[in-house]
Amino acid sequence: MSDQLSLLPDTFETTPKFKVSGRIEGIFGTSDKDDFRTDPVDFLELTFEGIPGDRHAGFTRLSGGREPWYPRGTQMCNERQVSILSSEELIKIAALMQIEELKPEWIGANFLLSGIPDLTRVPARTRLVFESGLVVRVDGDNLPCRFAGATIAQNYPDREGLDLLFAQKARGLRGLVGYVEKPGVARSGEGVVAHIPEQWIYRRS
Repeated sequence: MSDQLSLLPDTFETTPKFKVSGRIEGIFGTSDKDDFRTDPVDFLELTFEGIPGDRHAGFTRLSGGREPWYPRGTQMCNERQVSILSSEELIKIAALMQIEELKPEWIGANFLLSGIPDLTRVPARTRLVFESGLVVRVDGDNLPCRFAGATIAQNYPDREGLDLLFAQKARGLRGLVGYVEKPGVARSGEGVVAHIPEQWIYRRS
């Protein structure tokens, strides 16, 4: 009985839900099946499957190294339809890597946002409500990897080891992945509001 009581909701210290406003600084699509790099566009029309024609589109996807609890190639729900980056965090990554700039399209961005502090750290279940009516639900942060780092390195041929350096320095700054909860059209320059849910820390008992 004591174990059950320890998990009662009133034993958790919670942070109330709140909102944070930001802006779309850039929109990018679509990456093909062989390369996750994206190209700047004026707008994107998203459906329940994500960005039509994009390599990450679809209701489902195949598991990979991020899902060691499944055999590689297991079909699963696609919670990684879109990639969302922060202009402020890209500046930080570039400074940490000691490079002149880090363009969002190099690492597969679909949305580049500004004005939302510590974007990569917003919690799962956050809703990004765009001015147009599009809603993207955040699944979680996007872990940096060597493959993305390799595309950065292609733009700095005189520097060695940038692929590994990106994986080290971009942790906690690499942005978010999410899925379309309500379809719509997003345009560069429009506003976006992050609806941060109530939060708590679930500790080991």
